[in-house]
Amino acid sequence: MTRLTLATWNINSIRLRIDRVVDFIERQKPDVLCLQEIKCQIGEFPKTAFEACGLPYLEIAGQKGMHGVAIASRYPLSPSPRPAFCRHDHARVCAVEVKGLTLHNLYVPAGADVPDPELNDKFAHKLDFLERMTNYYSNRARAVSSPLLVVGDINIAPEEHDVWSHRQLLDVVSHTPVETNGLKNLLNQGELSDIARMKHGPEQKLYTWWSYRAADWRTSNRGRRLDHIWADNSAIGRTDINSYTIHVGERDGEKPSDHVPVSVEIAL
Repeated sequence: MTRLTLATWNINSIRLRIDRVVDFIERQKPDVLCLQEIKCQIGEFPKTAFEACGLPYLEIAGQKGMHGVAIASRYPLSPSPRPAFCRHDHARVCAVEVKGLTLHNLYVPAGADVPDPELNDKFAHKLDFLERMTNYYSNRARAVSSPLLVVGDINIAPEEHDVWSHRQLLDVVSHTPVETNGLKNLLNQGELSDIARMKHGPEQKLYTWWSYRAADWRTSNRGRRLDHIWADNSAIGRTDINSYTIHVGERDGEKPSDHVPVSVEIAL
């Protein structure tokens, strides 16, 4: 059976970390790599590096100096309509068709530090983004559509053990009840399965992000699971749940992103 290996990674500047990305591709050999926070315009994206390591097909949503998402693939990509999740029209969404699958690559706003939409417009933006996602995926779940995979930096750690301390982070953006309840409602209404929690029980700590502020991130291990892979009812039967992997080692080494890649295999 032919399989497609799909990976997602908030790279926190593709030009700064292109050597790390190429090394990851050469070692892990993903067929499709979704990137967030590329921090460049389309013309600045290092296309030749991806061509050289076997991922020549690209879909890029770039923006000067910030945001930005991209999809690099071993297989041809057909652009799909990008859902209008961002009220500010930031480059935060890529949508393609690949090998009979619909793939959405998302970079949800972080929301800054104050978890009050009345006081913090960035948090209000994040909640609006989440509401638009809920409406879109809820409507899509009730239509006849191709199998859907949604990946990316969602910037929400929804479960108790998706953060290093549930109690201490309840008032911290990314784990506040309005965000976590909103995300769980999105998954429910959109009939989307959280692949990580299908493989790992609710008591297991799972992280994909560790702050740069920690002197020794492994010792402190104050992480959060912000990076996600979801499958709808049509795609979940093709998804090898046991193949789900958080590539923790990518947080080590020279010039790491604060996020690590997450991958899964899909039957074609």
